[in-house]
Amino acid sequence: MSIYSIILAAGEGKRMKSKTAKPLQKVCGKALMEWVLDATNEAGAERNIAVIGHMAEEVKEFMGDKVEYTYQLQRLGTGHAVMQGIEPIKNEKGTVMILCGDTPLITGETLKKALSDHEEKGRVATVLTSIAPDPFGYGRVIRNGEDVAKIVEQKDATEEEKMVCEINSGMYFFDIEKLNFALSKLDNKNAQGEYYLTDTIEILINAGEKVGAFVVDFDDTLGVNDRVQLAQAEKIMNDRVVKKVMLEGVTVIDPSTTHISADAKIGMDTVLYPGTIIEGKTVIGEDCVIGPNIRITNCVIGDKNEIISSVLVDSTVGNNTSVGPFAYMRPNSKVGDKVKIGDFVEIKNATIDNGTKVAHLTYVGDADVGKNVNFGCGTVVVNYDGKNKHRTTIGDDVFIGCNTNLVSPVKVNDGAFTAAGSTITDEVPENALAIARAKQVNKTGWVKPKDRK
Repeated sequence: MSIYSIILAAGEGKRMKSKTAKPLQKVCGKALMEWVLDATNEAGAERNIAVIGHMAEEVKEFMGDKVEYTYQLQRLGTGHAVMQGIEPIKNEKGTVMILCGDTPLITGETLKKALSDHEEKGRVATVLTSIAPDPFGYGRVIRNGEDVAKIVEQKDATEEEKMVCEINSGMYFFDIEKLNFALSKLDNKNAQGEYYLTDTIEILINAGEKVGAFVVDFDDTLGVNDRVQLAQAEKIMNDRVVKKVMLEGVTVIDPSTTHISADAKIGMDTVLYPGTIIEGKTVIGEDCVIGPNIRITNCVIGDKNEIISSVLVDSTVGNNTSVGPFAYMRPNSKVGDKVKIGDFVEIKNATIDNGTKVAHLTYVGDADVGKNVNFGCGTVVVNYDGKNKHRTTIGDDVFIGCNTNLVSPVKVNDGAFTAAGSTITDEVPENALAIARAKQVNKTGWVKPKDRK
């Protein structure tokens, strides 16, 4: 039996109060709609149709060819949205999942269980429901034994029906042929002037078809309509991600203060201290110590590294290297093995080879640095002339004295030294000592006794 999905993502999302389309708001580094698509793909969907409307071009640009698109130009209710979504597959045979583009917590595992139940029970429609701790505002699912008798909106429910805590999640499985039939019977003769998808359930029941419900975890069904709900979804999803990495052999000292992107990968026996934020497609190897108070974004970190209280973005770190505290590795920085990047050091668009030490208070930008180089405190690679960036090259076994300015473009060859306080503007030969500072002159008696007072 073929499986398809329709993802409803045409809403304006006014409560989000954002210039970004609601389906593209992010939870744990991924757009809400991406999470839903991941779940449908895991559940076996052969085709995914997204119904888009508000900020449609932005959604299409972001999602690309991951989904097919139909448009709901007039937003006339969920039933109307599904009418648009069913068009590309209305002549197919099989089952269609209907989901919302703002429900990132639904999982492929949950959808597979619901689909299995839908097929085993021989239903033409299955409503995914959950037990709400506070069902106010939700549509109530009224059962007739195992089957669904009807779905009642909050405003239309009797006092007895309001006591029911089983609610409609807004997610469904339908036989495509039966859904087409029910959609053809919909009307919008109601206070809102909209076509309600929930009405298809009553239409199918009245036609003598078998309609049931499958209860899933309440968290799985949470939708995101505003920033408060976005934060709630973020917390739940982050808890899931952190739990997953712990079960894979990572020690997380305080899960409540650790944030990990869903796309990150972390090796066994790595320890994450409180205040660790790992974003994007970061990869961290084994036996590392990360944190406390650190942010790593889209980086590749090797094994046995210690990174403390620092920020690393779009960079690479080898093995057995220490970074921080209070270091900043900006994009396109590549640091090798057994390197020390110390406190208040900034690295930008630079390559630093194995065994080099950049201990403290130093800026290395647009530079290629060799092996076993020692940077004295206060070194600056002067890479910008006010208009263009220039590159510096430093060979192997170089010693850079404290408070050296390396004015790019310049080259310091293997084994060379620079004297403390020098401003280097010309190439330094191999094994040479470069001194570029004024000769010291002492004026004896220059300070008069009365000046001391």
